[in-house]
Order: sequence, then structure tokens, then C-alpha cells
Amino acid sequence: MAKGIHTDNAPAALGPYSQAIQAGDFIYVSGQIGIDPATADVVEGGIENQTEQVLKNLQAIFTEAGTDFSQVVKFTIYLSSMDDFATVNDIYGAYLSEPYPSRATVEVSRLPKNVLVEMDAVVYTK
Repeated sequence: MAKGIHTDNAPAALGPYSQAIQAGDFIYVSGQIGIDPATADVVEGGIENQTEQVLKNLQAIFTEAGTDFSQVVKFTIYLSSMDDFATVNDIYGAYLSEPYPSRATVEVSRLPKNVLVEMDAVVYTK
């Protein structure tokens, strides 16, 4: 049976979806963008600040679910420009330790609220 996960420490969903869903031993975390949950606004400061906020939002959801970055088995990173790949990779890497999760990174034509980066995750809880 699936269980919804929600925290006020991450932005509310922008549509009819959950911040995360736990199904068995896995948690599927919806794409997070650089919205400050306190203001509901996209953070200013470009790709660096947006990436940091995305990772803070993910951490808040992980914490609510009783897990952390060490349990993530898969990330998908969506970038509005591959020119930001190295910057995002450096910031993202600071939140992780080996063994690193699997990952896909893709450039997309547009993201919600015209942000520069979005990330989703799959977490294994056992």
C-alpha cells in the first residue's frame, strides 16, 4: 500500500501530486525546484542558490520520511542548460558520499516557474 509523505519544510506541490510516496521499501520523491518553502518564491541568485534550495527541499522530505541522502539509489537532474552541469554537479556532490547513487542528467527546454534546475529521487529504505 502506498503512503503519502508531506512536510511543510519543503514547498507544497504545484499540482495534483505528492511531495513523495512510499511504496514498500521505496520512496519516490517528486521533482523539487528552487522554491523557498517559507515564501513560496523561487530563490534568487542563479543556478548555485537554486541548486542549494533544491537539495534543502529534498533533505526536508527525506527527513520527514525518516531517511537521508545516503539511502538514495537514483537521482534524475533536469537542467535548463547543460552549461550549468559542472556547477550543479559540484554542489550536488557535496551532499553525497560513496557509494554514489545512480543518476541521469538531462537538458530540458523548460521547467516549472522557469527555474534552472529540478531533481527527483528514489530512496531505498531497507
